[in-house]
Amino acid sequence: MSLAETSTADAPLVLGTHTLQSRLIVGTGKYDTLELMRQSLDASGSECVTVAVRRERLYDPTGRNLLDYIDFHRYTLLPNTAGCYNARDAVRTAKLGREILLGLENPGADWVKLEVLADTKTLLPDPVETVLACEQLVELGFQVLCYTTDDPVIAKRLKQVGATAVMPAGSPIGSGQGILNPNNIRICLEYLKGEDPNYPVIVDAGVGTASDVAFAMELGVDGVLLNTAIAHAKDPVRMAHAMRYATEAGRLAFQSGRIPRRLYASASSPEDGVIGRTASAEP
Repeated sequence: MSLAETSTADAPLVLGTHTLQSRLIVGTGKYDTLELMRQSLDASGSECVTVAVRRERLYDPTGRNLLDYIDFHRYTLLPNTAGCYNARDAVRTAKLGREILLGLENPGADWVKLEVLADTKTLLPDPVETVLACEQLVELGFQVLCYTTDDPVIAKRLKQVGATAVMPAGSPIGSGQGILNPNNIRICLEYLKGEDPNYPVIVDAGVGTASDVAFAMELGVDGVLLNTAIAHAKDPVRMAHAMRYATEAGRLAFQSGRIPRRLYASASSPEDGVIGRTASAEP
């Protein structure tokens, strides 16, 4: 390991019993082809990919199984409950995901990305059903990563009922609007990490490009989960590389501590001993 690598070494991201070196988690949906998905996952550097476990989403229009294009030795799968609109369906889908991954002998069988949506137009989380589903899944032995709004009160409640990680949205799913309310994310971090600095908080949904990811990481979140920003980019593989580097850069910037914002300029070089004309110097 070089001196530069040693100086920038970071602790891994710990999510319950799972440990990840990469702080970028990526989805597997919306790609034009399964081959392009596989290439993009590789370029992202991620070690964890989310998969919607409802049966109709595991196959492409030609009948090919998405799981055949994912290296189970390389990636830990994170099953998600995408498309569920109440706690009952979310719990049922999580159980299905667990059975599928147990059959595949993938370590992701014991956790779930919980999504319980309010409606099909906004795809915003239903906070009441999300809390209810989280509570039930924790009782069933799941490690629950909860997609939620950026409401700090709901975030705190999800932690109280046993969520392994809380994942507030930067903006609506697939919108590409970036972090619309950074102050709420900051308050979520304060509420969730105040007495528990290692509690994982991940921005999930809404980022559109690499600068959004870097900004999220600079706020102090522990990771970013995204899908559409890569899958729908003009060049998904290049964008996956960009997201990878943005995650790393944002994390380093947060750990380094940015300078304060100032109203006026501040000279970069020292002002003492500046070479200049003396009062008696001739023009």
